[in-house]
Amino acid sequence: MNIRTSYRHTLYASYLGYVTQAVVNNFVPLLLLTFQSTWGISLSRLATLVSVNFGIQLLVDLAGARFVDRIGYRPCIVTAHIMAGVGLICLGILPFCLPDPFVGILLSIMLYAIGGGLTEVLISPIVEACPTDHKDAAMSLLHSFYCWGHVFVILVSTAYFALFGIENWRYMSFAWAALPLLNAVYFSLVPLRRLDEAESTAPMTMQAKTNSRIMMMDLTASGACSSSNQRRISVMGTPPSDAPAAQSRSFFCRGYP
Repeated sequence: MNIRTSYRHTLYASYLGYVTQAVVNNFVPLLLLTFQSTWGISLSRLATLVSVNFGIQLLVDLAGARFVDRIGYRPCIVTAHIMAGVGLICLGILPFCLPDPFVGILLSIMLYAIGGGLTEVLISPIVEACPTDHKDAAMSLLHSFYCWGHVFVILVSTAYFALFGIENWRYMSFAWAALPLLNAVYFSLVPLRRLDEAESTAPMTMQAKTNSRIMMMDLTASGACSSSNQRRISVMGTPPSDAPAAQSRSFFCRGYP
């Protein structure tokens, strides 16, 4: 198979893209307690790290829908993977160099969150545009790779921590950075088609696809917040007094009027 003409390589690169997404979203949460014990970072600031990661990804989803079609899929997906790799490298460097380690972690997360948001915008349309005979199966397999990537990241990271000590986590961050950087090279070589080239009928625009995906994510997050609150009520017997204020402050607990 010629890497420059075979769309099978495009599928492989896309699958690895979702594994990269799993690294971006799941590696730092494994280290939150380590950050707290090592640098004394408070729980509220640790929660901020997670919120910033997903918040920036959502904002990039919205903004990316406006410029991806103009710039092109290849420059955007390559840039996304480079930013994810650079962010993971910075994660192993900046907290040890800056006066406030929290700032170094936050800056690193902001970098790879931009890459993660662009990846989320682009991977599905790239696979959908591939001229494959079993597109539904390819799309299902694509989304399953995030789940397998999640498990892979946790197992490999945990094994590394057990063997070499969690205090050496920064080297694991460098190792994970190799995945998006190598996949950026892969995406620079594989063939890519745009959705409007692949569909004979009028295609759904990238912005419409992104808005639909964000709506579903928001509804799911809102439902999760509601379920969590109901669980607290059932356990405590009465609604928590800070529930309205907490929901108003939470990035993911906003509802639609």
